[in-house]
Amino acid sequence: MSKAVKIRKGLNIALQGEADKVCANAKQAKQYAIKPTDFHGVMPKLLGKEGHKLKAGSVLFYDKYNENVKYASPVSGEITEIRRGAKRKILEIIITPDGKDAFETHDVADPNELTREEIIQKMLDGCVWPFIKMRPIDIVANPQDKPKMIVVSSFDSHPLAPDYNFILKDDKAAFQTGINALAKLTEGAVHLNVRGENKQSSVFEECENVEINYFGGNHPCGNVGVQIHHISPINKGEVVWTVNPADVATIGKFFMSGRLDTERTVAITGSKVNEPKYVKANIGARMDSLFAGNVDEENARVISGNVLTGEMTSSEGFIGYYHHQVTVIPEGDRHKFFLKDGWLSLGFNRFSMSTAYPTLLNPPSKRWDLDTNLNGEKRSFVVTEQYEKVFPFDIYPVYLLKSILTNDIDGMEKLGIYEVAPEDFALCEFVCTSKINSQQIVRDGLDIIKEECL
Repeated sequence: MSKAVKIRKGLNIALQGEADKVCANAKQAKQYAIKPTDFHGVMPKLLGKEGHKLKAGSVLFYDKYNENVKYASPVSGEITEIRRGAKRKILEIIITPDGKDAFETHDVADPNELTREEIIQKMLDGCVWPFIKMRPIDIVANPQDKPKMIVVSSFDSHPLAPDYNFILKDDKAAFQTGINALAKLTEGAVHLNVRGENKQSSVFEECENVEINYFGGNHPCGNVGVQIHHISPINKGEVVWTVNPADVATIGKFFMSGRLDTERTVAITGSKVNEPKYVKANIGARMDSLFAGNVDEENARVISGNVLTGEMTSSEGFIGYYHHQVTVIPEGDRHKFFLKDGWLSLGFNRFSMSTAYPTLLNPPSKRWDLDTNLNGEKRSFVVTEQYEKVFPFDIYPVYLLKSILTNDIDGMEKLGIYEVAPEDFALCEFVCTSKINSQQIVRDGLDIIKEECL
């Protein structure tokens, strides 16, 4: 039975630089990269060395702990560099394209005519399985699990988030095919969650073989963790799978064409972007190919993803595997004069949840040009009730974080560690007076739970 939920806790951060509904083709990138670090917990085992020739969809590596799950090259070309970090950890596999667009091909199939086992094997062989992630732990799903449901959030409520209605307007058939495949993977329902405020999306509203739920209100109403919490909370021993809507279409295209299509539409956003818009590019494209000549790179921070959960990179970096957005905002590397911009200023141009600043007096239409300055220093972790105002779970966030810091596994389980992912604490991190890195703490806690309890 579908639900309608309005999230009252939370915070909408209206930034300058929202992408216009215009889409262009990005120029051919000089390099592409697949980063094993995008797949948390995966121990990569390479199948090729530098100089190895590849097609788009050729297997690059597989997971040492789950050899059936394979990860593919996004383009045809040659492995030109394997970048490693401490203890020879593989950070990036650099691929130079050959411009031939050669693909690994598989048999075309209709998911409605396949069994669950056949669909899983086909997705594993075609390297599209990594698009499916699991809760708890927020990692690539284990194909041996049987999820109680699959959740697809058709919208993103993060600052400057891409509009998936626009991205998928020409991929309705592929999206439906992807949904048909996912529906065979669970004995429960595929929950397709849409915005409750605007029920006009032809891509999602007319989708079949799903249970549609309506979510509205403040961010993080678009987070799948929040949606799962209000649909059917995760208990110990249960598994829920989640998929990004654009990746659902990619899965559908694989069944329809028999090849891994890694092209995606990326929103180029932020106040440092001259003309915010959408561009078509392949997974792992180098950043400078996405916004060449369209960004003021002086004193700017380039983020793969959004400002709350994205990864800091540079124009020579690469877009993340799960990212459909690039954000460029001012770098907060300057000191602010305390009377003009600092803690003694009137604060009309300062975004804050605190009533100490007159942020609420600004009109709702105001767009903020925020930088990355922390506006303070790290302090003791104290209880301020700030987290509870932006955390729409029936969970005590501060107590959960402290149970993780003290390695209290029993406390973590009782306080709801199975329901959350790092992104669910992004707003807590944003409003935190103590400047606590909440997302990393939650990730550390989930790693402990994975090792000790699963």
